[in-house]
Amino acid sequence: MLRTLFVGAACAALLAGCNQAEDQDPVNAVQDAASAPVGQMSAATMGANTVGGYVPNAAMGDMYEIQAAEIAMERTQNAQVRELAQMIMTDHRAASEKMTALAPQAAPNVTLPTELDERRQGLIDNLRTADAAAFDQVYLDQQVAAHQEALTLHRGFADNTDAPQLATHAREVVPKIEMHLERARALQEAM
Repeated sequence: MLRTLFVGAACAALLAGCNQAEDQDPVNAVQDAASAPVGQMSAATMGANTVGGYVPNAAMGDMYEIQAAEIAMERTQNAQVRELAQMIMTDHRAASEKMTALAPQAAPNVTLPTELDERRQGLIDNLRTADAAAFDQVYLDQQVAAHQEALTLHRGFADNTDAPQLATHAREVVPKIEMHLERARALQEAM
């Protein structure tokens, strides 16, 4: 059942990516679209179930969000997108700092990542190479998918009893992630 859902979601994402291809490099559009269901599945199955899955995935999500926001701050010409990127950068830096402080005691056997995984690095690369006219749409599409993934991850871990400090952290970041998602969706719909 899970495999069927994943394959169906991946196919839908590939089709969606093909529809976006006219404004963005077709390969990059498909890669970005396919990343959404992969991230959701990963967050729901691996990340939210164990400390060893949650900590690196949350840290990686923050790292991606910060880098993507930095690129948006450099490239966008839209004041509202710039405002969203600044808010995302500020909030995810704070979340990252808190995770870095909590992890040594709450998850002593888990190593925090120091660089992005291949999937998220691909998203960053796609942002860097996006056509100027399509940049805002690419950024917003990525942000909607990334924040949906982050919500799945943090909500799924929020009731974890093995690491109460990390569960508290998960609950604390959910409202900010929801706010980012809501704002990104509103901007996405306005374009």
